[in-house]
Formats: sequence, C-alpha cells, structure tokens
Amino acid sequence: MESVLESVKKQKTNKLNAKLGRRRAFSSFMVSLTILSMLLALTPLFSILGYVLVKGIPALNFAFFTELPAPPGEAGGGMANGIVGTFTLIGLASLIGVPVGLMAGVFLSEYGRNRFGKFVSFLTDIMLGVPSIVVGIVVYALVVLWLGGFSAYAGGIALAFIMIPAVTRTTEEMLKLVPNHIREAGLALGIPKWRVIMLIILPTALRGIITGIMLAVARVSGETAPLLFTAFGNMYWNKSLNEPIASMPVLVFNYAISPYAEWQAQAWAGALTLILIVLVLNVSARLVTRKR
Repeated sequence: MESVLESVKKQKTNKLNAKLGRRRAFSSFMVSLTILSMLLALTPLFSILGYVLVKGIPALNFAFFTELPAPPGEAGGGMANGIVGTFTLIGLASLIGVPVGLMAGVFLSEYGRNRFGKFVSFLTDIMLGVPSIVVGIVVYALVVLWLGGFSAYAGGIALAFIMIPAVTRTTEEMLKLVPNHIREAGLALGIPKWRVIMLIILPTALRGIITGIMLAVARVSGETAPLLFTAFGNMYWNKSLNEPIASMPVLVFNYAISPYAEWQAQAWAGALTLILIVLVLNVSARLVTRKR
C-alpha cells in the first residue's frame, strides 16, 4: 500500500516538475523575446543619434551659435538667429498651448462625463491625427492672410494647435490616475471642487503632466511644414514678432536641400542642436519634478 502511495506521489511530483519546467522555459522565451523587441526598437533610435552625431559634431563651433547664416556658397556663418527664433516660437506656442491644453484636460477628467465632454474628447483625438502641414495651411488662411503677412505670431499659433491636443490628452490621463479617494477626502472636508483640483489633484499628477508638456514641446521643436506657411523664415535677426522669423527646422530644411557643401554640413549641425535642445528640456523637467 505504501509503495503504491509513493509511486502516485512520485508521478504527481514528476508531472508538477514537468509543468514547472515548461513554464520556466516559456517564461525565459518570453523574457528573451521582450529583450529582443526592446533592442529592435532602440536600434533605429541609436542609429539616428549616432549618425547625426558623426555628421553634426564636425560642423559645430562657436560661430555656429553666434553668427548669422553666411551667403550661399561661402564658408562660415551660423544659425544664431534660427536658435533664438526657435526658442521664441516655442515660447509663443507654450504660452497658448499649455494653458489651453491643461484646462481642456482638467475639464475632460473632472467634468467631461457628458455629451459635450465626449464631443471634446473626439475632437482631441482627431486633432492628434491631423498632419502638421494641414495645420500650417489652416493657420495661413486664418492668421497669415488676416495679419497681412508671415509672422512669429502665426508660427506660434500653428505650433500651439499641434501642442494643445497632446497636452490635453496627457493631462486627462494623468488626472484619471489620481485615486478617487483623494478627491473624496478633499470634498469631505468641505473644500470646493475647484480648490481640490487646483491644490490637491493637479499637484499629485504634476510630474506626469510636465512630462507630457515636454513631449509636446519636443514634438513641435522639429516641425517644419507649418512654419513654412506661417513664420516662413528670415536670414537676419527678427526685430518684431509681427515679421517673418527664422527657425532651426526651416533652416535645416533649406540647408539640407541646397547644393552647397557648407550649408549641408550646417544642416547636420542644426539637426544635432535640435536634438540637444530637446534632451536638455526633458532632463530639466525631470530634475525639476523629481521627488525629494
């Protein structure tokens, strides 16, 4: 009798060990597949970064950041006006896009459980998929023609249109991640809902919201198509926001398609500078919002 029980136990143990072995093998296979997928996803990224570094570093020098573009075919010059113009356009776009996107995200998260909220959410999804060149054409028709010419204002508005849906969606999702009991605790103390949102909900989700804003800024930093229809470009310093303004994406585009080797080299330097600007913005956001 005991030998029969022992044999049954051994059979069960062997079956369990076999199942455990298969599970471990399957788990190892899936982990390996995940690592391989990660490497496949990172390979194009690091390939692009490496190629831009190799091409862009030789053309970077002090004059690139301090001088105006040189005449066609001449050596030297830089993109100082484009760098300043890019930061100007990003600043204008952020002044418009960030507040509007934040308020829209708060509305969708806290007050959007109705037909109008669903309609706004649907429009946000549509705006996320609209090509940037279409945004440029729309802003050209609505702003450029109305103002009577290309301007920094038109460029900032075009970039803001691209930022708003990204900031809206990120803010909405980050606020939805805040547990409901935090809202209920604030309301139970008799605090008005708008103060609960401003003083409790938004600070709780601040890190995610700022990360989303930085991603939106990073996206518009390299946009070229809408600026061709709105800000247009300028080879000199901009004296008024109501005039055409230089920007690095447009300068990189113009230099890259030019037949001059000097301009093509500076196009690579401009692309590298844009990547560094985006990197600095993201790292700064992480440092500012890190937990102490």
